[in-house]
Amino acid sequence: MIRLLVAILAFVINVLYRNRPYPRFYVLETVARVPYFSYLSVLHLYETLGWWRKADWLKVHFAESWNELHHLLIMEELGGDKAWFDRFLSRHAALVYYWIITFIYLVHPRAAYHFMELVEQHAYKSYDAFLNSHEAELKAQPATDVAIRYYRDGDLYMFDEFQTAHVPAERRPQMNTLYDVFVAIRDDEMEHVKTMQACQKPEASETFKSPHTVAQAS
Repeated sequence: MIRLLVAILAFVINVLYRNRPYPRFYVLETVARVPYFSYLSVLHLYETLGWWRKADWLKVHFAESWNELHHLLIMEELGGDKAWFDRFLSRHAALVYYWIITFIYLVHPRAAYHFMELVEQHAYKSYDAFLNSHEAELKAQPATDVAIRYYRDGDLYMFDEFQTAHVPAERRPQMNTLYDVFVAIRDDEMEHVKTMQACQKPEASETFKSPHTVAQAS
């Protein structure tokens, strides 16, 4: 079922948007955010019911959604959301995927994390292929304002928080050209993959911590 859900999303992205990269990435980022919303919704439900409280999980998943938000804002800045059809398709697909992943997370959290691991792997490969085929064009254009504010000039606490394979402040992307922007986004997707893999470990419910929590404890 997880592979089918990923395959449907990949089909839409790869076939309908084969020659339209920015709308393609806009749709991808719109849908890719919603599983993190699903995780947060269920975690808040558990806390409201008094079953368990996992502050670190909430912090990391919110930081992941915050990162994906800025990917989306970058694609909007590049014009990926200009067509009505693209907005309609991405938002309705996001709504459907939100409820599907919320249900899966309720009954099988590791499967829900595996879904997002596969989605982020697909996103990494998509951005990597785009970088390889458009390198010269991207290097000739400046970095977008949203990317500069998020990756270079802003408060980078949330940027560090979703990368559980790094200590805070270890990764600081270069941000001069549009090529740098897409390199940073591509590398973000691999960091999401690593975090989703960490969430699937059998001992994760007891040992999973956010990067800043680990840093404060050391």
